Amino acid sequence: MSAANLDTTFMARAIQLAKKAQYTTHPNPRVGCVIVKNEQIIAEGYHQRAGEPHAEINALLQLQSKQLTAQGATAYVTLEPCSHTGKTPPCANALIEAGVARVVIAMQDPNPQVAGRGIEALKDAGILVEEGLLKQQARALNPGFIKRMEQGLPWVRVKLAMSLDGKTAMASGESQWITGDAARRDVQFMRAKADVILTGSATVLADNPSLNVRLSAAELSIPNKKDLITDPVNQPTKVILDTHLKMPLDAKLLGVKGNTIICTNSQEKRLIKAFQSQGAEVLTFVKGENNRLPLKSILQTLAKRDFNEVHVEAGATLCGALIQAQLVDEIIIYMAPKLMGGDARSLLNFSGLDSMADNVNLNISDIRRVGKDWRITATL
Repeated sequence: MSAANLDTTFMARAIQLAKKAQYTTHPNPRVGCVIVKNEQIIAEGYHQRAGEPHAEINALLQLQSKQLTAQGATAYVTLEPCSHTGKTPPCANALIEAGVARVVIAMQDPNPQVAGRGIEALKDAGILVEEGLLKQQARALNPGFIKRMEQGLPWVRVKLAMSLDGKTAMASGESQWITGDAARRDVQFMRAKADVILTGSATVLADNPSLNVRLSAAELSIPNKKDLITDPVNQPTKVILDTHLKMPLDAKLLGVKGNTIICTNSQEKRLIKAFQSQGAEVLTFVKGENNRLPLKSILQTLAKRDFNEVHVEAGATLCGALIQAQLVDEIIIYMAPKLMGGDARSLLNFSGLDSMADNVNLNISDIRRVGKDWRITATL
């Protein structure tokens, strides 16, 4: 195998390792590392949880347990090694001290605290550094982290369910259930990847959802650690957009594990204190366009709190508003093999689309069967 093909093979393995922590690294990026000597992998590791060792350190620790050395080896890392001290020491320094001769990096870290400084430190130490191998695949590991660092906004995915004729609820508002068990289980994996599950008060009033992750650590392939203090299954923060605080105080989501943030325009102190007494945090925003909540400001606030990925499960109006405001990165539509008729409610509520030129164009990246339903993945 050629040197270029070997490099690609080893970086692909590092990306595969990074994916193992797709449910656990929040708010940190998912990173994998492979250490190679004489064209053989001698150690590998990935970042598992925030506050724990990074991928490079875990790979070096594996080397140490094998009583091997990284002297003269090549390290393949999906993201530039950090150069600053946070909850853990700089990984660039660790690689330098270990004596690696070459580091192949898929992409530069967009974090301003790193942003090339790790690469610079490696080069200053006389290490050969190559960057850009499987860059797009590496970016796909961390869309939320990258967008938050580059744009100050989280990455937003909207999940929708509809009938074959594009309807999402009966005229009465009844919508449970359009899709089957397999599709609903599939959504649980998306929730588990997210930092935030966002919805509107209308959905809470209509469906009284829990908005939590109901899969076990084993189902998510999260390693079982005896010394783990917290629940290994990440429970995303529930964010409710409730302009006038209409959500009931006994809403199911207020009683399930995980944090809840309510975003509102209301200045009603009695109601605010009532929700706070239920354990929710209430954030008050200045009214935006049409006296509605300012969607972009809310997302910017979430980004400032280190939330990378927002998963939206909401009604036609809120989802439509997010899409029209160009705040959505990905749409997942589950299409059920049923017809609901002309009186049923449409998938999205849009305004101002007067001609074909006003259409919202999508790029469909994947279509696959999930149980009896079909899942369509599209980007904007």
